[in-house]
Amino acid sequence: MKIAVIGCTHAGTAAIVNAAKLYPEAQITVYERNDNISFLSCGIALYVGGMVKDPAGLFYSSPEQLKELGVETRMLHEVTEIDTLGKTLTARNLKTGEMLQDSYDKLIVTTGSWPIVPKFEGGDLDNILLSKNFNHSNTIIEKSKQASSIVVVGAGYIGVELVEAFQLNGKQVTLIDAEERILSKYLDADYTDKIEASLQHHGIKLALGEKVTRFEGATGKVSKVITDKGEYEADLVILCIGFRPNTELLKGQVDMLKNGAIIVDNYMQTSCPDVYAAGDSCAVYYNPTRQHAYIPLATNAVRMGTLIARNLIKPTVSYMGTQGTSGIKIYEDNIAATGLTELAAQEAGLDIDSVLIHEHYRPEFMPTHEEVMLKVVFEKTSRRIVGAQLMSKANLTQSINTLSVCIQNQMTMEELAFVDFFFQPHYNKPWNFLNTAGLAALPEVPSLELTR
Repeated sequence: MKIAVIGCTHAGTAAIVNAAKLYPEAQITVYERNDNISFLSCGIALYVGGMVKDPAGLFYSSPEQLKELGVETRMLHEVTEIDTLGKTLTARNLKTGEMLQDSYDKLIVTTGSWPIVPKFEGGDLDNILLSKNFNHSNTIIEKSKQASSIVVVGAGYIGVELVEAFQLNGKQVTLIDAEERILSKYLDADYTDKIEASLQHHGIKLALGEKVTRFEGATGKVSKVITDKGEYEADLVILCIGFRPNTELLKGQVDMLKNGAIIVDNYMQTSCPDVYAAGDSCAVYYNPTRQHAYIPLATNAVRMGTLIARNLIKPTVSYMGTQGTSGIKIYEDNIAATGLTELAAQEAGLDIDSVLIHEHYRPEFMPTHEEVMLKVVFEKTSRRIVGAQLMSKANLTQSINTLSVCIQNQMTMEELAFVDFFFQPHYNKPWNFLNTAGLAALPEVPSLELTR
């Protein structure tokens, strides 16, 4: 069996390593257009901020390791064409320009995503950078050494983590986003208001609800970012506006969402036989809405890549869908979320309610008993849990994983109220704060007057 793999980051590495172990007799060839594989891009801010000293730890595989598994890795090879009917592909050697053709029995497409880069006036000035891969991170580190004023455009996870890293390195930092709130895809205002206040407390300037219109600069380097509401000095600009799936190779050959994300079934197979896909190039089945959605996360990628290997020969292990569970640490605050925010649920047309509790996570007689702020979003009629958000000075983020399982299994608020959690004063209260959220949402009971 000839297996061809296009792309080798999270999903690709998971698919390749598992396929090599499951099918040692298979001929596996990997095409990767970069000069490295398996880079953990979610570690860029830690690397830029200096918390990660040795970048080798941000890679969890290498061409040498894959070779030991019998895998041929063709680095700096860009696939330019796929013929799914003829089961062939064409690739260009980026070193020599040589073109080559290959055939396959099974094709695994893990081409990932690429940053969205609008065509701004002045966008070709030097020191306007992206933040996606290992080479980007090295460039950011080198350029930031000479920069004093840094502007980050985009207030998602990557943008927020980068402004914190730059501020901790003594830079003057501005965060710009067209949305009125930071992290608006992940958290409701109850949380983002507090995080914004924390960023401002640390000296980070927020320019929210502002759209970048152009960049200005002298001697070919950026010096100023102009928005529809103001202008900001900048020696260095990092664009973190969002991502789009890299799927042009399969356009018109497989089913996709409107944004180009490949639709796969529960076994990671596309609408084209023997073509499988995973990771940031794909849509996922989103359990809170019960629809396909584009949610590029490393966790989704490694699960999907592993499932591809398991299902290459025949459907074996079914995908359970995702809740889009994620977490972030911003200064002293530990934050995590799963499923829909209250606002996103309303925009999705769900009839929902929510509870928001402020609770000490363990008994007050303990030496410390930090507060946790927990919101749980649920459907009014079915009482099904569809989302949750958590924030605390204590690291309680694993509780969001518990709520992810609740959403996965379509649990109700009543079940959350009375599910069995252990009690030990070092860790929690007799009523775990997850129980407390469920209890706060219990429906009213009939009054005594109604029974007379």
